[in-house]
Amino acid sequence: MTLDEAALGAALTRLPGWRRAGRAIEKTYRFGDFRAALAFVNRVGELAERQQHHPDIAIHYSEVTLTLWSHDAGGVTARDLKLAEAIDAYCQPTTS
Repeated sequence: MTLDEAALGAALTRLPGWRRAGRAIEKTYRFGDFRAALAFVNRVGELAERQQHHPDIAIHYSEVTLTLWSHDAGGVTARDLKLAEAIDAYCQPTTS
């Protein structure tokens, strides 16, 4: 079940840097170089595999944008928030 706007808004206040992007949430992380960005993406990939919930990932040299939404539900669900929290806690980027 997708989150309503009030629940999503409240959740985003607890997720620094994450923002609403259409029917998804997204966050852009910036790194010193491509190697650091790629290492981050690999850590996100490992975490996503463990949760069996996979973000859309865009890499532009030293910048990585993650986009989360539950395709089967057609929007953002608690599962997306759980992955966003886990990414921020586990992957610890150098900057965001």
